[in-house]
Amino acid sequence: MKVEMGHTVSVHYVGTLQDGTEFDNSRLRGIPLEFQVGVTDMIPGFVNAVIGMSVGETDSITLEPSDAYGHRDPDARQAVPRAAFGPDFEFEVGGAVQGNGPKGRFLATIEDFDDDEVILDLNHPLCGEQLTFEIEVIDVSNSPVGEDLTEQKIVMSDWNTSMRKAELLQVAKSLGLPVNTRSTKAQIIEALEAQ
Repeated sequence: MKVEMGHTVSVHYVGTLQDGTEFDNSRLRGIPLEFQVGVTDMIPGFVNAVIGMSVGETDSITLEPSDAYGHRDPDARQAVPRAAFGPDFEFEVGGAVQGNGPKGRFLATIEDFDDDEVILDLNHPLCGEQLTFEIEVIDVSNSPVGEDLTEQKIVMSDWNTSMRKAELLQVAKSLGLPVNTRSTKAQIIEALEAQ
């Protein structure tokens, strides 16, 4: 069966930056990425690449920023009072922080800090990057995401916060947690941690 819009697809992939640095690898986690083509929130170039592929087929694709996480927005910066962080928080330029804002939870990178404030970069860490993915299609079905999961496909106790949103969603749904594709990654992690 060839992948079409609406199909649920399981893939293994390795993602690398233009300089060859590996930023993600589903095989290292031992869990394939499962998503519903055209329904699950995925980067557009990745979705377009799997359409037309079949089980066992592999492909290597290189995505420009516009087909991946977009271009960096220089205005996506925010100054936050240093007092908003806990007294024992260790500040490090380039360090990741998670917070709550008017639009819900967010992930940011510390761009700079001084005695009074912290400057956060709210861009996705891979914004502006050319990305290469080695993709292997593991499974294709007409079932919604998570409907035909087996213990072999996913081990509940092995989830971690470095997993992609779709993988965490898979784990959370299989545990019967009240999350969906509109839940943020942070919300899914919170639900899993409360389990």
